[in-house]
Amino acid sequence: MRTKLFSLLLAALLSFVFVGSTFAAELTVYSARKEHLIKPLFEAYTAQTGVEIRYITDKAGPLLQRLKAEGKNTKADLLITVDAGNLWHAGNEGILQPVQSEVLTANIPANLRDKDNQWFGLSLRARTIVYNTNKVKPGELSTYAALGEPAWKGRLLLRTSKKVYNQSLVAMMIAEYGETQTEQIVKGWVANLAAAPFSNDTKTMQAIAAGQGDVGIVNTYYFARLKKKDPSVPLALFWPNQTVDGSGVHVNVSGAGVTKHAKHPEAAIKFIEWLSSDKAQNLFADVNQEYPVNPAVKPSDEVASWGTFTASPFDLTKAGELQTDAIKLMDRVGYR
Repeated sequence: MRTKLFSLLLAALLSFVFVGSTFAAELTVYSARKEHLIKPLFEAYTAQTGVEIRYITDKAGPLLQRLKAEGKNTKADLLITVDAGNLWHAGNEGILQPVQSEVLTANIPANLRDKDNQWFGLSLRARTIVYNTNKVKPGELSTYAALGEPAWKGRLLLRTSKKVYNQSLVAMMIAEYGETQTEQIVKGWVANLAAAPFSNDTKTMQAIAAGQGDVGIVNTYYFARLKKKDPSVPLALFWPNQTVDGSGVHVNVSGAGVTKHAKHPEAAIKFIEWLSSDKAQNLFADVNQEYPVNPAVKPSDEVASWGTFTASPFDLTKAGELQTDAIKLMDRVGYR
């Protein structure tokens, strides 16, 4: 009797250990961030915890469609993607699940995470003004809206409106100013364009440096990459909307959420919590020259050298909620 009981207890214990080790042994991540930007984090987590991370990288749209198509059969435990607009869509499409975590609540400011806790910002980027230092003095610049004024006629260069970064910027402007005023601002931008919108931020900055235009709007990490490649490029960043009554610099995030049908949800939460920690925040932000979302963590020396700024406090969920309105607005005023 005792032998039989001992055998049953041993079998139960071994079963628990097996299940536990399976639970902790592997995570699968779908990532819209490029491999060279995210792989160092996966490797660091594996080295610290022993948890292997399998991953698939693709653009945000195809990954969302894949998760929807796979449904309950997905192997993905987490989705990592860029821009609050994309994160909001993932939550709105029902492919993420709410997470309760005191660690994430403590480490990530409320405006940089989903109000329903379906996604969490993990690195911060500012979409700010860049200018040609040979043609523009900082004192000539002030706000995003001012770039639509006559003084910048034939001097402004922008990235295409088809990119989610500009859609989110305009969506957040709608949240702040309302649709009518935002439409007038963006209409002014279009009237001041020195050339048709470019396909990416790097080409926009290269054109400004070459004298095709004097000023533009870009994500800060693209500026860092270009300066690293060519330190002599005559460009600098300007932080708009910094007056007492200004709303602050538009910021956005890359972030993550636990998929609705995750096979290892607890382990996935632990990984996101780790990504919000001091150690991971330094690595996460430094690899791509972004800002940490955790306010207790300082940015890299290079990012810090750009100076400090007051960021917009607006809830980033608006980037998703108002994205369709932003796209329609840009189309109406001819911003392509």
